[in-house]
Amino acid sequence: MSAASRRLTASPDAVAAAARRVMARCDELARVTATPGRIERVYLSPEHARVNRLAAEWMREVGMRTWQDAAGNQVGRIEAVLGHPAGVSRPSDAPALLLGSHLDTVIDAGRFDGIAGVLIALEVVRLLRVPTDTGWAVPLPFPIEVVAFSDEEGTRFGKALLGSSAVAGSWNDAWWTLTDADGVSLRQAFLEFGLDPARIGEAARRPDELVAYLEAHIEQGPALDRAGEPLAVVSSIASARRFQLVVEGEARHAGGTPYDMRRDALLGASEAALAVERVCAAEHHIIGTVGRFEAFPGAVNVIPGEVRFSLDLRGEFDGERDRVWDVLARDLDEIMGRRGLRWSAREVHSAPAVFCAPLLQDVVAAGIRATLPVRSDAAPVLFSPAGHDGMALGAITDVGMLFLRNPDGISHHPDEFVSAGDVAHGIRALAESILHLAAEPR
Repeated sequence: MSAASRRLTASPDAVAAAARRVMARCDELARVTATPGRIERVYLSPEHARVNRLAAEWMREVGMRTWQDAAGNQVGRIEAVLGHPAGVSRPSDAPALLLGSHLDTVIDAGRFDGIAGVLIALEVVRLLRVPTDTGWAVPLPFPIEVVAFSDEEGTRFGKALLGSSAVAGSWNDAWWTLTDADGVSLRQAFLEFGLDPARIGEAARRPDELVAYLEAHIEQGPALDRAGEPLAVVSSIASARRFQLVVEGEARHAGGTPYDMRRDALLGASEAALAVERVCAAEHHIIGTVGRFEAFPGAVNVIPGEVRFSLDLRGEFDGERDRVWDVLARDLDEIMGRRGLRWSAREVHSAPAVFCAPLLQDVVAAGIRATLPVRSDAAPVLFSPAGHDGMALGAITDVGMLFLRNPDGISHHPDEFVSAGDVAHGIRALAESILHLAAEPR
């Protein structure tokens, strides 16, 4: 790292106040929900519009120029100060450092997944631009933009990363025909939200418009909690493949069919699900999940003749993930052959692993060390099995991530949590990371 790196000048009290503001605003956003009593905020909904308005208000509060882009992402920008003695900033088209996360949720969500990252980014902007007697607190060589992505989860239309895919210029026109549970198409939802589908390309950013993308996010697992560590550097975001599988047997009378004549699709599919657990548990950083399981015809007195189930397969490396799928396919051949069943699979999603840029891993590690100076060893480094908007942004710019401890590792659940103390550490570490990045020769 460059010896010219500067340190954050904000006091511990200012950082603690920033963390309290993040916690209070997470509570405020949690009240913006489609379903009273639980958090539900999906793409192109009235709740989406409300949180964008709140985010824009908070962006302007810290001095940012704001706009909602053609995909419904909320963006704020503050120009570089460039060391002017009076702290003057000048509008420019200079490449910006992009910070952010997402404000949409799963159904019955927690209040921190994505949301904390957006709010932490805003507090970092506040701390980096606080005026002092001699000008701005921290002159920066690049503008900063904060983006609140609109649809990371894919809850409404079944396709994740819609907002960040638009920014990355990877929008697929086939998505316009996707429909929600009420039969509303993505195109229709765009129009009802006040967006123009024909202008979706305007959300796309060019690589030369961006310095990099940095995101703070709660860890969606227990590794930091188990290690007693508040923060970690993220090394990569998981590669993923998702399948819809069908097992076909024969539906027959439950009472009149002896066991040696049964071709029970449910038992075969159940054995397949156990094979997923057995194979993936024996592998390093390969995670397989059967999350949906449906038996047909579904009568209590009929042997199931067909079962449909999902498989979510994630890995640190694409090759390892694909090798495990090949092992599972051979196991399913054996299981179904032994039971007289047939099986098929349709791949519905595939995404390669995204590796965080070495320089950004270095600056995040330096930010953690500056925040927790008692550390004598290297900052923890974790691979992220969960997906993030950085998976899409990696197509156009370097990506870096900072993880915050999540007690018990629970996420996508109302019990999801991060402490105010760890949020304060995260705010300082992200700010220090930016200062280290600013000191790097460009």
